[in-house]
Amino acid sequence: MIEHDSYYKDQSHLTFEERIKTNYDHPFAFDTDLMIEQIKELLAGRPVDIPTYDYTKHTRSSKTYCQEPQDVFIVEGILVLEDKRLRDLMDIKIFVDTDDDVRIIRRIKRDMEERGRSLDSVIDQYLGVVKPMYHQFIEPTKRYADIVIPEGVTNTVAIDLLTTKIEKILEEARLAQ
Repeated sequence: MIEHDSYYKDQSHLTFEERIKTNYDHPFAFDTDLMIEQIKELLAGRPVDIPTYDYTKHTRSSKTYCQEPQDVFIVEGILVLEDKRLRDLMDIKIFVDTDDDVRIIRRIKRDMEERGRSLDSVIDQYLGVVKPMYHQFIEPTKRYADIVIPEGVTNTVAIDLLTTKIEKILEEARLAQ
């Protein structure tokens, strides 16, 4: 799994107060160029050091993790279909379509439990930034998807179809070798 969130831009040159104002739901928040470069390296059979992001400091951590090449990568993130160069590296493009209510509940739980944020700050950010960015940048990328999966992992039929397709691609790759 390669998470787009690992590629949030380094903001160590900014003050903490400036960092907390970053719009993390805008394409400009990501170092997608680095992600593309690293995916190309993985596809060429070379390991990469993937950055990690420190959500408490609102900047990239000095820690990385080594990702070895694999037969299958899942490139995950709300904006991974936004950049054509990134889409062109994907064999299958998937948009997981989740209800607005489910998205905000997940965000509240995650941000309060994992990131120590208050309910008011999560709601303010959601209404002021997250929801508008979703409609401006994320939802429109649905048109680039090969598969739109309503309700994500609870949609077992879609998951079974996807699994079958991945197995077929892997089998074809093995036969071509």
